[in-house]
Amino acid sequence: MNDISLRQLRYFDALARHRHFGKAARDCSVSQPALSVQIRELETSLGATLVERGARQITLSSLGEALAERAHRILQEVDELTDLARASGNPLAGPLRFGVIPTIAPYLLPAFIQQLKQHYPALQLQPRESITETLLRDIAENRLDVAMVALPVADSSLHEAPLLTERFVLVRPAADADQPVPDLNTLRTMRLLLLEEGHCFREQTISYCNLRPRGGQTIMEASTLSTLVQLVGSGIGITLLPEMAIPIETAAASVSVTTLPDPQPTRRVGLVWRKNHPLSDSFTALVHLGRIAAGGEFHPDTHQPAQIQDCAHVDA
Repeated sequence: MNDISLRQLRYFDALARHRHFGKAARDCSVSQPALSVQIRELETSLGATLVERGARQITLSSLGEALAERAHRILQEVDELTDLARASGNPLAGPLRFGVIPTIAPYLLPAFIQQLKQHYPALQLQPRESITETLLRDIAENRLDVAMVALPVADSSLHEAPLLTERFVLVRPAADADQPVPDLNTLRTMRLLLLEEGHCFREQTISYCNLRPRGGQTIMEASTLSTLVQLVGSGIGITLLPEMAIPIETAAASVSVTTLPDPQPTRRVGLVWRKNHPLSDSFTALVHLGRIAAGGEFHPDTHQPAQIQDCAHVDA
């Protein structure tokens, strides 16, 4: 039997997770043929078939399934050994696998990256954008180190560090700028545009409005906040947006932005990581930089406001 390499195990782990050669290759940042060759060599080394290749999809053999579970554990332990070595030297140097949700990434991540470059130039940020469920799973399985998400995450194995609390604001067509701000009862009867299922911001909006998406309200869906704003600008509905998104998303849109009556809906944004991560103590330095990127000195109940019309002024 030839030696089995960590590279082969990483490629096989990716293939087992994605069940697709192309997606696994992209995950490993290699070409599909290169990944296929390594999988074949792994099968040759073991003298057994691991992957049953079909016309459109692949399945793992019984040995392949068993190896996938074992390989994943081995890779986790190898990564932890690497992190332990980093912790004893310069922990904030080298790669940092960093996840962020789509309703935060375009607005806060660039400023955060600039802070990292200034204070930790040897740190190599490897950002990944995805929904909260995927990011938390990747953290649990040691495929991510840290993630920037909406808190709380209700997972006792994770450390949560808040960065800011921001308001949700009402975005309406520009023609409605002088109209009274709707109360919650009125808001529930209006044509509301939401992010598609899977986004935590969607669930937060539904919770605030006390909506039942399949219970009769006129609800439309989009995959990005940018699309929501453009649809509002066309006059077909209204939406809620996190305040940090306003400067970018509404700059060229024909919309009006207004605060909602008290108690205003908010979300808390923060960093999460595994409590038992070898670099856990070092990640607290990232919290400080995240708070600077969020707009200066951290305050647990506010975020630097954009140019937003106050609801009291609109109602006057």
